[in-house]
Amino acid sequence: MSFLKVVRPQKLTDRVVIVDGQPGCGKTMLSPIVAALDRVELLNFAYEIEYVCALRYLNRIDKDVAESLVRLLTDLKLYNLMMSRETNFRWNDASSVFKDVKPFRYILRALQRGDDIIPERIQKKRPILNLTTHDLLSRAGVVFGALRENLVFIEMVRHPLYMFKQEAVNMQKLFLSDPKHFQIYFSYKGKEFPYFVYGWEELFLKSNHVEKAIYLINSMTERTKKFKENLKENLSGAKLITIPFEKFVIEPEPYLKTIELVLQTKVTSATRKMMKRQNVPRKMYAQGVGSKIYKKYGWEPPKSSDENKEFQLRREFAKENASKEALAVLDKLSCEYEKEYLLR
Repeated sequence: MSFLKVVRPQKLTDRVVIVDGQPGCGKTMLSPIVAALDRVELLNFAYEIEYVCALRYLNRIDKDVAESLVRLLTDLKLYNLMMSRETNFRWNDASSVFKDVKPFRYILRALQRGDDIIPERIQKKRPILNLTTHDLLSRAGVVFGALRENLVFIEMVRHPLYMFKQEAVNMQKLFLSDPKHFQIYFSYKGKEFPYFVYGWEELFLKSNHVEKAIYLINSMTERTKKFKENLKENLSGAKLITIPFEKFVIEPEPYLKTIELVLQTKVTSATRKMMKRQNVPRKMYAQGVGSKIYKKYGWEPPKSSDENKEFQLRREFAKENASKEALAVLDKLSCEYEKEYLLR
C-alpha cells in the first residue's frame, strides 16, 4: 500500500518556534526567555518530533508520513497545552509551568472549559507554540517541509569546549546502559547504537566516553553545516535564526530584536524578569545558573575572570582524557567556531 500518500489536511497551529542545539549549547537558557515573549507558550520538549526525524534520517519512514506526523503532533501539542492537558506541573522540571513567568495561566486553563472551545480560543489568542529540541537541525528537513511559513527555527550554537564535557557525561552515564535514554536505536553487526552514530559505528566502538563526545560534536556540526547549505536553496517560507551563546549572554538585545521581528511578538516585562532569572546579560560566558541539573552534567562556576583561562581549563580536561587524534578534532572544531562566531 506504499502508493497511499499520508496527509494532515487540517491546521490548528499558526506559528511554531523551535529552539534547538547540541547538548550543553544553552537552549534551556534561551527557551524560557523566548517563552516569556508576548503570546509565546511554555517551553515544551518535542521528543516525538525528534523520533520522527531520527527515523527519517535512518530512512525508515517515508517523507509524506514524517511531514504529516510533524503537522499532527504540533497541532496536538498546542491543542492539549491550551487546556493544560499533558502539561508538566512537576515543581523542579525545566519544562514545569512553575518555571514559566506566568504559571497561573496553565492552572486557570485546567479549570476552564476545553475540547470543542479550544480551536476558537486558539484563533482568538493566536498562541505561539514553543518547542525545545536536541540537535534537530541536522535532520529537520521534514520539519521545514511540514511547517513551512509557520516555522521560526532558532539554532543555538556554542564553543565546543563548553559542550563536550556534558556530552561526555551523557556518553558515560546515559547511552546504551540506561533505560531512561528514550532514543531511537539501530542494530549494526549485532550491536545497538543510538541513531546519531549511524555512519561512524566503528569509531564509536573504539573510543572512550570523552572521545565519543568529541566525535559526536564533530559529526553533528558537519551534518548541520551540510543541511544549512542545502536549506539556503529552499527554506519553504520558514525562518532560521542562528544565535551564538557567547554573544547572546553578553549582549542579548540585537538577538531579541531579531526574534521579536521574525516571530511577530514583543519583549515584555515578563521577558526581562526571565532574563534576570537566567542571568542574562552577564559578564562572563560561564556565569550561568547553578541549578542542580546543570551541575549534574558538568557545569562549574568560573574559576577566574579570564575567558581564555576558562577555555584552557576545559581543553586541559580533554587533553587528559582523549587521544591525540580526538584532541586534534576538538581543536579543529574550536578554531572553526571561533572564526565563524567569535572573531567577527
